[in-house]
Amino acid sequence: METVTHHGRETAYETFDRGADGPGLLCIHGSGGTRGVWKAQARLADRLPVTTVDLAGHGNSPDTDADPGVETLGVYADDVAAVADATDARVLVGNSLGGAVALWVALERDVSLDGLVLAGTGPRLPVLDDLLAWLADDFERAVTFLHGEDRLFHDPETEYAAVSAETMHAVGRAVTERDFLTSHRFDVRDRLDEVTVPALALVGEHDHLTPVSYHETLAEEIPACEFGVVEDAAHLAMLERPTAFGEALVSFCDRL
Repeated sequence: METVTHHGRETAYETFDRGADGPGLLCIHGSGGTRGVWKAQARLADRLPVTTVDLAGHGNSPDTDADPGVETLGVYADDVAAVADATDARVLVGNSLGGAVALWVALERDVSLDGLVLAGTGPRLPVLDDLLAWLADDFERAVTFLHGEDRLFHDPETEYAAVSAETMHAVGRAVTERDFLTSHRFDVRDRLDEVTVPALALVGEHDHLTPVSYHETLAEEIPACEFGVVEDAAHLAMLERPTAFGEALVSFCDRL
């Protein structure tokens, strides 16, 4: 693990590189997650350099005082921009809220990018009212709901689901609620035509949190955006089907 200091704080990241000469990937986790969600993508390090980041308040990155919404989105975008600069990563791979952060970097930060992979995400990310209420008052119920069938995982009985729930508890209720509120307030539907780099909208076949239609909109409205589906997976397709997810990443980067 390494850190980069920026805006008076430190952001933790980890790079896997076994001599690859492709464009570096920078993988951005979603709400209540950490860089650990991308552990399977380290297997790609002989084909592409892979960097994973802990956003502020997650994993090994200290938190910062930011209100949910645009302010938090800006903090996370600054984290990503700093790590991209430190590692020369040029393809952002964002899952869920991480996809919103990737889009915000592309739209609002001066970062040189070759591409975007927008996985399990959308141009807006509305959250169920019940889930927002549980995040505020019944965190255990919120975590249980998210780990139900065809939400974070197509098969919620896998070992990865248990690890995911533990991670969300470790991140904590306050930061996880802030993440979901930030997702809920995110909306760049009227700005997708401003995205100037090639993109891939990649969705798990059974994702009920950010369904296929969200990714179809990204593919239709971003000027140079491909569309792909990971079969037998839901929201965290990079964990459930790492081989298929990795092949989609490598194939996209090969075409850049």
